[in-house]
Amino acid sequence: MSEILITGTGLYTPANSVTNAELVDSLGRANERWNAEHKQEIESGELEERDMPSERFIERASGIGHRYVVEKEGLLDPGRLRPRLPTRGEGELSIQAEICLEAAQEALAQAGRKGAEIDAIIVGCSNLQRAYPAVAIEVQQALGATGFAYDMNVACSSATFAIQNAVDAVRAGSARCALVLNPEITSGHNNFELREFHFIFGDACTATVIEPEASANAGESWSVVGTRLATKFSNNIRNDAGFLNRSEETARDPHELLFRQNGRQVFYDVCPMVAEHIRSHLSDAGIAIGDVKRLWLHQANLGMNVTIARTLLGRDPEPEEAPVILDEYANTSSAGSVIAFHKHRDGLEVGDEAVLCSFGAGYSVGSILLRKRSD
Repeated sequence: MSEILITGTGLYTPANSVTNAELVDSLGRANERWNAEHKQEIESGELEERDMPSERFIERASGIGHRYVVEKEGLLDPGRLRPRLPTRGEGELSIQAEICLEAAQEALAQAGRKGAEIDAIIVGCSNLQRAYPAVAIEVQQALGATGFAYDMNVACSSATFAIQNAVDAVRAGSARCALVLNPEITSGHNNFELREFHFIFGDACTATVIEPEASANAGESWSVVGTRLATKFSNNIRNDAGFLNRSEETARDPHELLFRQNGRQVFYDVCPMVAEHIRSHLSDAGIAIGDVKRLWLHQANLGMNVTIARTLLGRDPEPEEAPVILDEYANTSSAGSVIAFHKHRDGLEVGDEAVLCSFGAGYSVGSILLRKRSD
C-alpha cells in the first residue's frame, strides 16, 4: 500500500500585530472604568473589584509575548473589547473562507498542486462563523476543487483530528488529494474583559496537503507513520455559545458564551494525559522516544509544553527539540502545532522521526507520527 504523505503546509498570518503592552493598557483603562461604575457594589461586597492586568503576569503565566489578529482597533477599544468586523453579505466570501484561501495557496504551491486537483477539504477549528453551509464547501468552490468538503470542531485538537480524517480518506481511496484547513479567528471567542483570559489567543490559519506517495510530486514530504486520537469529558475548558441559546428559558451570563477555563486544573489534568498518549503511540509504533528529533506540540502555554516534553524526554528539551511560537503568535488554538511544524522543520534529515500533537477542550488529544521522506 502506498504511504500517505504530507506534501505541503501553508500559513496565513494577519497583518495586525498586538503586543502585551497594548492589551494591558486597553484592559487597564476598561477595568478602571468598570470599578468606578460599580464602586457601591464593590464596597458593599456584592461585586469584586476587577484586578489590573500586567505584562509581568502575562509572561509568567503563559510565555506569550505577542499575537496577530484580523482586526485590532475594536479589540483594543476599552468600551468594546472585541473585534469590529464588517458584516458580509451572502454573496461575499466569508472571512474564514478568505483566510483559508490564503493559507491554502502556500500549501498547494509547496505540494505542486492546483485547487482543481483537491477532492477532499476538511475545515477544522474551534469556532465556525455559521452553522451552514459549510465553510469547507465555500472554499471548495473558490478553489475549483471537486469531491467533498465538510467542517468539524474538536476545539484545539481540530487540526490533528482533521488530519487523521484526511489520512483515513486518502488511505481508503475515497479521496485522492486532501486539504486540511484551520481558520482560527480566536479573537472572536476570546474574553478580552477578564485579566485571566485577555492575553491568551491570537488569530491565524494553517493548511496541510495530504496525498498518497504514488501520486505525489517531487519535493519535501513527510510520511504519516501513524495517527491516534483520544477524548475524555471535562468541563474545565468550555464555551456555551450555540444556536439553542435563544431558546433557553434563562438568559446566559455573557461570559459563558466565550472561552473560559480552569487553567490550573487543565494543566494538572492534560499534561500527564498528553505525555502518556504520545508515549504509548510511539511505543506501539516501535519508535523510541530517544529517536524522536522534534516535538511540534499544541501552543497553549509555555509551562505545559515544557512539562510534556520534559516528561517524555526525562530532561528539559532543547529549543529546537520542542519549538515554541507562543512568543510571536500566542495560542492560535488548533493552528498552533501546525504553525510550529510549518515554521520549524528545517534541519531534519530524511528518515528523521517527529511528532505533531494537539490537545485541548474535551479533553481531547491527537498525535500524528511523522517521518521525513524527502527534501
